[in-house]
Amino acid sequence: MIDIDQIVENKQSIALSTHIRPDGDAFGSSLGLYSYLKKKYPEKKTDIYMIEPNPLFDYLPGYEEILTEPSEESYDLFIALDMGDKERLGKNKILLENAKEAACIDHHLGYKGIAPEANSFIVEDASSTAELVYELIGSEEIDDESAICIYTGIVTDTGVFQYSNTSRKTMEIAGHLMTFDFDHSKVVNEAFYEKTYRQTLLLGRSLLESILLMDGKVIVSVITQRTLRFYNASSRDLEGIVSQMKHTKGVDVAIFMYETVTGEFKVSLRSNENINVEVIARKLGGGGHDRAAGLTMTGSSYDVINNVTAEIEKQYREKESEDGVRQEQ
Repeated sequence: MIDIDQIVENKQSIALSTHIRPDGDAFGSSLGLYSYLKKKYPEKKTDIYMIEPNPLFDYLPGYEEILTEPSEESYDLFIALDMGDKERLGKNKILLENAKEAACIDHHLGYKGIAPEANSFIVEDASSTAELVYELIGSEEIDDESAICIYTGIVTDTGVFQYSNTSRKTMEIAGHLMTFDFDHSKVVNEAFYEKTYRQTLLLGRSLLESILLMDGKVIVSVITQRTLRFYNASSRDLEGIVSQMKHTKGVDVAIFMYETVTGEFKVSLRSNENINVEVIARKLGGGGHDRAAGLTMTGSSYDVINNVTAEIEKQYREKESEDGVRQEQ
């Protein structure tokens, strides 16, 4: 573990940022650390940047202080959280390039160096980057504001503690966070379950138009630009659809994709223990975790589905081959 206080000790200006299309963990980890730094080091200039912050998380302390346009200032320290790859910084990449020093806190597989090893805290089997921020701050330094941020990050990235990345440590940390003064049930409802009417309509359409492939082991659904325009919707309105698809009985892998521009699709993958979607996403230019990953591909929706399912089929064949060898032994 890095010593965050030692890293920021001699820095007078600090910038924090996370990936484009920030999710609950991106918000929770970034705002949790931001709250800590602002209170412990009020004499330092500390700024937080995000591209198109989602108003779903506007209940978090510090949300209103998020900067949406990157500065050309050369910060003494740039801290990347929940990034995976510096390309996911989008236009905020200039903050990293202009900074005198960089640090990184992350739990993504396939991490690509953003900061030197001495300034990097990467734990691939952690439930969330928010969990790592909790460890860096230390339980004694957590207060009401940082607690609600970190709790939000953990809740969203573990699917309210149901995903395989949830560990005993995760539950112990969450238990401690619940001793602070915020409405824990409200956080779970607003950050994970509550949907707008538009989101409910898109979820219904995605499920209605989904198809089963590979003997019902794979479920696929596609939302086109035309559909998004019809509902006057954006990518934010599609959050949570792939997780709902994964709940289909008998399904090992859920594939949800939406068209970002003509001929380009953002693909989200969810799986159970039978298929490692991180391997698939990484091979096709994306990344993520064993059970939750994503990528972007060009071509028709059929091209994308064929490429992804070919990799799924390959894992099934490898698994069958391994099972056959074990039976022979």
